[in-house]
Amino acid sequence: MPPRRRNPYPALVIFALVPALALGSIWRVADSLQPAEVNVALGSSAPAVTPGVMTTPLLSVRRAPAVLSVAANEAALVAALPQLVDTIDDSSCVAIAVNGKQIAGKNDDLSLRPASTVKLLVAAVALEVLGPDFVYTTEVHGEVGENGVVAGDLFLVGGGDPVLSSSWWNGPNPNYPPFNVTQIERLADAVVAAGVRAVQGQVVGDASRYDDEWYSPTWTDDLKFVEGGPISGLLVNDSRESLTVAANDPAQGAARVFTALLKERGVFINDGGSAGASASSTTIAQVQSNPLPLVLAEMLTTSDNNTAEMILKELGLAKSGSGTRLDGLAVVEATLEDWGVPMDGVTLVDGSGLSDDNRLTCAALMAVLQHGSVTDYVGQGLAIGGKPGGTLADAFAEGQPLSGIIRAKTGTLYNYQDGVGGKPGAKTLAGYIPLDGGEVEFVLMLNGPQIAEQANYRPIWDLFATILGDYASAPSASDLAPR
Repeated sequence: MPPRRRNPYPALVIFALVPALALGSIWRVADSLQPAEVNVALGSSAPAVTPGVMTTPLLSVRRAPAVLSVAANEAALVAALPQLVDTIDDSSCVAIAVNGKQIAGKNDDLSLRPASTVKLLVAAVALEVLGPDFVYTTEVHGEVGENGVVAGDLFLVGGGDPVLSSSWWNGPNPNYPPFNVTQIERLADAVVAAGVRAVQGQVVGDASRYDDEWYSPTWTDDLKFVEGGPISGLLVNDSRESLTVAANDPAQGAARVFTALLKERGVFINDGGSAGASASSTTIAQVQSNPLPLVLAEMLTTSDNNTAEMILKELGLAKSGSGTRLDGLAVVEATLEDWGVPMDGVTLVDGSGLSDDNRLTCAALMAVLQHGSVTDYVGQGLAIGGKPGGTLADAFAEGQPLSGIIRAKTGTLYNYQDGVGGKPGAKTLAGYIPLDGGEVEFVLMLNGPQIAEQANYRPIWDLFATILGDYASAPSASDLAPR
């Protein structure tokens, strides 16, 4: 006779009641607790304070306010975003995500002109490959003899520093002056401090750290020098010898700038300057840049094209020993693939985004943003809406939605021919909106004839700012915290 089967339901009921009774006991204990008296030592000036009693139940969702804040406001955001998505035609794309979860998008995989949002990729890869402690080092080589006399030439050896500058240099665009720069005057001071009093020869600028491709072959003539380049292993003041004189050769121009600084400090040295490789391995003095995150902040905030291109070549040097644009691009592409970034539709030909041949997708840019965050060095280095000195100063000005909140990289390509819209231009925006409960990641790539004109892109940007501004200003975690 088979054994008698036991009824399982009493056991299941008991099993279910155990956690319920436990939670009930916890609630009763918590409810019965009275505020403890705060004892203050004699002689203390602090008053005795009795903490207020929280009225929020122990098991209320308000005990997790950050999660509640995001969840409570996300539904309203999702409901509002179709207004924005409907403005995006088949030549553009948009992607919006909250804490890594995409909640709206259109044409995510469309291959488009990204313009300067390419710099986001370069910055993110540089941070991983070079590391946050990386610094650029510019050196002076030579043989110092008796009485501080350098026999022969003095060599200014470039270390690839993209922001090596004189104190008078305010950048090619006065609206976005460079910052976090490396002052070349410090290097001249260090040479004098090392005891150099005279140089029998002249200053020779050594730019051999990188190759001699000063301009990307896909840049049009109107971009060269005006918008980007020359790109060199030794670059001072973006190849300006003074406010009115541009150098034909960046290494020679740097040598002339340094010669003038030494003469100002009383060093006897021949006028002029030339370009060439260092013939001495003896380091007399050196100057280091700020750590990489500060250099990246300068590049991202001001959209510094030369900095982006020089970082690209430094990536090639770091990984392959060759400081070239192509080697740097190989590093960027390989790193993105390692991160799982979707590469279909992605074509990169430079580091600045100046070339019309670059192509990205909203999906690829979104993946890069989500690999990082608004709190990392790249996110914190982005331009801030309404803040002077950055590319978002006017787009999200004070008093407008997202002013002082949004952090993003802009991109602009006009692609005009004889002043008339020719092939499609680009107006792009990608970055973060910080939230009390996390962040919004977004990509907006607009392509089309004359899209870079304010009359064409600003209505879309304004709608974006209004919708996301309402979301960012909705009840925060602190508003929903236990009472």
